[in-house]
Amino acid sequence: MLREMCLFLSLLAPGGLLHTELTGVLDDCFCDVESIDVFNNFKIYPRIKKLTERDYFRYYRVNLKRPCPFWPDDGHCSIKDCHVEPCPESKIPVGIKSGNYNKYSHAANTMSDMTDCEQAKELGAINSTLSNQSKQAFADWARHDDAQDHFCELDDETSPDAEYVDLLLNPERFTGYKGPSAWRVWNSIYEENCFKPRSVYRPLNPLSPSRGDDDGEGFYTWLEGLCLEKRVFYRLISGLHSSINIHLCAQYLLDEGWGRSVWGPNIQEFRQRFDTAETKGEGTRRLKNLYFLYLIELRALYKVSPYFERAFINLYTGNAQEDGATKELLLQVFNEIKAFPMHFDEKSMFAGHKMEAKSLKEEFRLHFKNISRIMDCVGCSKCRLWGKLQTQGLGTALKILFSEKEIKNLPEHSPSKGFQLTRHEIVALLNGFGRLSTSIHQLHNFRLLLKENR
Repeated sequence: MLREMCLFLSLLAPGGLLHTELTGVLDDCFCDVESIDVFNNFKIYPRIKKLTERDYFRYYRVNLKRPCPFWPDDGHCSIKDCHVEPCPESKIPVGIKSGNYNKYSHAANTMSDMTDCEQAKELGAINSTLSNQSKQAFADWARHDDAQDHFCELDDETSPDAEYVDLLLNPERFTGYKGPSAWRVWNSIYEENCFKPRSVYRPLNPLSPSRGDDDGEGFYTWLEGLCLEKRVFYRLISGLHSSINIHLCAQYLLDEGWGRSVWGPNIQEFRQRFDTAETKGEGTRRLKNLYFLYLIELRALYKVSPYFERAFINLYTGNAQEDGATKELLLQVFNEIKAFPMHFDEKSMFAGHKMEAKSLKEEFRLHFKNISRIMDCVGCSKCRLWGKLQTQGLGTALKILFSEKEIKNLPEHSPSKGFQLTRHEIVALLNGFGRLSTSIHQLHNFRLLLKENR
């Protein structure tokens, strides 16, 4: 059925740069662009959009005041649209703000921060509803095992500088933040963390001496010579960068008059970043990396679905009706994902000699963790917010993909010490994937606009 829909959509698709260039099978996997377009735009996007509007997923606790650890702070952007409006505590659902940050079910949220004696007393009080195994698991859960393979530098949610943000009231869009400060952030990510020697220059890099004058031939010769894992790493970062750029092009400040701002798609900005001619073919590669990243995060959601399908897992806000509807919607998303026939096969990664694979995986993890720290160097608060959230979403997806054994061994009726996700990670994972889904949906809108403006 999916193939038939792809054929039908291709007959309707407008011509131009995206239709003629952005097509066919992606590198390093056997899935094609057309199948993802149909699957996302018809099956996933409508559901993930609704899901991320639910209370559990719209409130994100973040510290936007952490100093940049790599260079002197440029100071925060003074443009008014860079500002993030924090959410008053009174507006936060009671189940979110009162519970331990590592818990998300009703039972787990009955255990607030207490001493060992108080915990023992509380566990004794719920003896009739929890087995000894479950009580021990909840106690372990409360302490949370920080030795897990985190791929991100996590904010301290108990810090006085951490605030709740309503993501629906602080949407990701073009704020006017650009130029050397923004370039330095992305340049640091690519040049220092993507396993690239300084003698190889990225195409169209505004800070490189050659500015990529060889049309990227030298860069892509180098990239294809890398092992799969390092090549995948670069494509994930490029895909994330592309997704963010699409959001900025789709929600651009078009007019600002009489105290009312008008936001909408900017076709010229989109062409500048992705047009085949204007980018010397680089734009198409960037967009294909977006599709590749989408497949990676889709695979992570497929892998983690058993974690959420367990009956005792509730996405707890304190409103039973809201929580039930949110869980049902999440399971609908998982059901659609499990029906997708062309998932990325991550088993080919880190599959070599055991010690070499372990060392490469750790290098992979540390490089990505460093990128998450660079997000604290973004000068625009709104850009920093969405950069941190999407980076952590990808980091959580990687954590899931590298925890297959632990997820397979999850107990059915109690939490697990082997694999846990905090509410913070869950919110970032689903919102991060929601941003990728939105990007692919917005690409379809740009196709239509480009056809109208030919």
